[in-house]
Amino acid sequence: MADPKKDPDTSKGGFFSDLFAPVGGFGVTFATMFRKLETEEYPEEKRPTQPRFHGRHQLNRHPDGLEKCVGCELCAWACPADAILVEGADNDDSEGGAGRFSPGERYGRVYQINYLRCIFCGLCIEACPTRALTMTNFYELADHSRGDLIFTKEQLLAPLQEGMLPPPHPMVDGLEERDYYQGKVAKATPQQEEWVRAHHAEPQDGLAPSGDPVEGVDTVAHGRQATRDTTEGVRR
Repeated sequence: MADPKKDPDTSKGGFFSDLFAPVGGFGVTFATMFRKLETEEYPEEKRPTQPRFHGRHQLNRHPDGLEKCVGCELCAWACPADAILVEGADNDDSEGGAGRFSPGERYGRVYQINYLRCIFCGLCIEACPTRALTMTNFYELADHSRGDLIFTKEQLLAPLQEGMLPPPHPMVDGLEERDYYQGKVAKATPQQEEWVRAHHAEPQDGLAPSGDPVEGVDTVAHGRQATRDTTEGVRR
């Protein structure tokens, strides 16, 4: 049995240690009381987020404009909050068919993310086998309507960049699906451009049905925060 006189847990401290013990707990508070506060004037002044910040999602494209999403639904299965809805469909290159939206056999016909449920954990990004889904630095997702916080495919698609064509359109002649993921496609070819002109004249993909630009793409590389009117593509 331990001697209470020698046990440090039971032995008494000195007079001064007992006197200042209650004050010692406020040491951190007293040490920070006189420091200069760093105030951020949000939302007037917005500080850029970190490069790997988990913000609003984006569905990416191949350099010729075809979608990277193949409708596999792995992101929906990986989501712990059940916030993602994906419905895949087959690409139809036949005459009179819907056309080709991705290099794979299937594409994401319906893609929705419910930001009332999303916890921005990034597990959907890790599950995506084609790097079709990434996260931008856009975080201002508050709204007055619950329905407006369910983002559709048109809102999530990355805007068309230089050298891209709005799908549906054929793949680059002579290339297979794996060639797209090996970086062998640099931009749309003249044959693809001719096919698009001959078959359809759709509005630029990546816009909402109302014609509004895709909201909140990643602009952290430019040193500024994305807004709802930003239209530059993600760089990651």
